Amino acid sequence: MNDINNKGKLLIETRKLTKRFGSLLVLNEIDEKFYEGEQVAIIGPSGSGKSTFLRCLNCMEDPTSGAIVFDGVDIADLKVDINVQRQKIGMVFQQFNLFANLNVLDNITLAPRYVAKKERRAKVRKNILIRIGNLFRKNKKPLLELGDSEKEINRKTEERAYELLRRIGLEDKAKVYPSTLSGGQKQRIAIIRALAMNPKVILFDEPTSALDPEMVGEVLDLMKSLGKEGMTMIIVTHEMGFAREAADRILFIDEGVIKEQGTPEEVFDHPKNPRLKEFLSKVL
Repeated sequence: MNDINNKGKLLIETRKLTKRFGSLLVLNEIDEKFYEGEQVAIIGPSGSGKSTFLRCLNCMEDPTSGAIVFDGVDIADLKVDINVQRQKIGMVFQQFNLFANLNVLDNITLAPRYVAKKERRAKVRKNILIRIGNLFRKNKKPLLELGDSEKEINRKTEERAYELLRRIGLEDKAKVYPSTLSGGQKQRIAIIRALAMNPKVILFDEPTSALDPEMVGEVLDLMKSLGKEGMTMIIVTHEMGFAREAADRILFIDEGVIKEQGTPEEVFDHPKNPRLKEFLSKVL
């Protein structure tokens, strides 16, 4: 039976998630669950383990021990093809991480185009083996449906990219290079690049920390609209106002453990943990 809360089914679960860098214990046996349709903000002081925890959720940081179960698969298991699982997990970084040598359109279409063509070519190879095998079989195996041609894949991924660019009002930037864009434009494009893969969840690592104050609002507005549409989001942020307004749930991490969590009202207006109280007194 699926573990379901009032929003959706269980999507990510960490079990005794532990991360060490040498002798330094960064995450200490964290047990946590994230559900489809949730928007969860992770807050805490610098060096508390927030970003490491987030990066462990898609194994950009390999855990030292413990399990990370995403959509029913323990992605911390070395036998699992992590690249296949990451296709369903979007990631947005502090520094945008757009490819400087590609224009905006190519930045957005690169991953979905690559994945679709790779899957098609794998089917072509399998069909060759099936055809050879059928020469020696009485009961012939059916060939796999190949789906869209590579030309059609290109057309559809570009169409989707333009649709996403129109959403953020940057359709006219499709053929320009990232160096010509403002920080806010780069980050919004990084977000829709993640959306182009139709992920089940998007992880945000301090998405506004590299932006000038006047650019923060346009990025947060896009994230709020995604949340209203039901996108599952896990956000490490220092924007307390955004966390209060846009998150369903707040996690407070300190010294590598989740010391308190709850609704924004519970965490911000009625904190219980002494460290959380101390932290809020400094940032609010």
